[in-house]
Amino acid sequence: MKGKRVTIYDLATALGISASYVSRALNDHPSISDKMKSLVKAKAAELNYKHNSHAANLRRGSSRTIGVIVPKINENFFAQAIAGIEEVCAANDHSLIICQSDESFKKEQIAVETLISKNVDCILISVSLETKTSGHLQEILQHHIRLVQFDRYLRDIESFIVTNDNRRSAYDATWHLINQGYQRIAFFGGPDHIAIFKDRKEGFLDAMREARLPVPYDFVVENALSKEAGARIASQLLELKEPPQAVFAASDYGALGAMQASRLRNIKMPGELGLIGFANEEFTELIQPALSTVDQKSKELGRCAANVYFTKLLDKKITEKPSVQIIDSEIIIRESSSVAIQQNMTHS
Repeated sequence: MKGKRVTIYDLATALGISASYVSRALNDHPSISDKMKSLVKAKAAELNYKHNSHAANLRRGSSRTIGVIVPKINENFFAQAIAGIEEVCAANDHSLIICQSDESFKKEQIAVETLISKNVDCILISVSLETKTSGHLQEILQHHIRLVQFDRYLRDIESFIVTNDNRRSAYDATWHLINQGYQRIAFFGGPDHIAIFKDRKEGFLDAMREARLPVPYDFVVENALSKEAGARIASQLLELKEPPQAVFAASDYGALGAMQASRLRNIKMPGELGLIGFANEEFTELIQPALSTVDQKSKELGRCAANVYFTKLLDKKITEKPSVQIIDSEIIIRESSSVAIQQNMTHS
């Protein structure tokens, strides 16, 4: 049997008994004598037999497996969300299959197809930046697999959604900059077809309108989520005759790029440029000046997304209408945007 996984049928053949008898013995069925149980288990150990839980679960009509698709596994936000999901799955004796789209719609489609073929019970997904249509998500539902969208989501498919109040968080972050005395504020956003980035832009604009501050057309930029894009766009804006006095970025990586572009020009933060990001990535408190940001509570977001399945979707008799669950965010003020903090550091 070298090179081949040992099955329950191999054990049955080796022992000269039926596969069903072997199965009952391995599962300590009371109808099997202790002597036979010991004999079967000894042979299983000798042949290095491992119980195929996947096949057993399929016979019960459930794989007890959850699939997760995220844009980036190596970003702290998504890593923490996955940790929260795994924590809940482990507590409910479910396994986890993790896929990465790498911000590619094509890879996201392939990941969905893979998870469907694995017969997972539920797919939790945060969509890629390229994802504009929901046909592949509809396919999940057509295969009677449960669907939960978290963080990034599409509005045109009926599913449970777990996310933050992105509009309110962006509004609060922008008002923080305004209260620090900044008036010319730029916004580095993401693609509008993804709801959370549209909401963050609207929150920024809400605050600027309320404060009656002008927003030049070139101060609102889409697709500035990466460090490279943030640096490129900040470099252009900082060369203007009237450059921005502050930047609110819908991504910590975009904010990091803006910070790097500022350093190259010897622009002081927060005195000459205020800066706040979004997501509370690990690096934000390690760089100098430490970056102000919006903490989305990503681990709690992941926990809640998984709990939606176990509390609302696992029982097929429950027909609760899909809803949106909001996880509270927190504005974390650090040196990059707080003139008061910077002054205190200077005087200490």
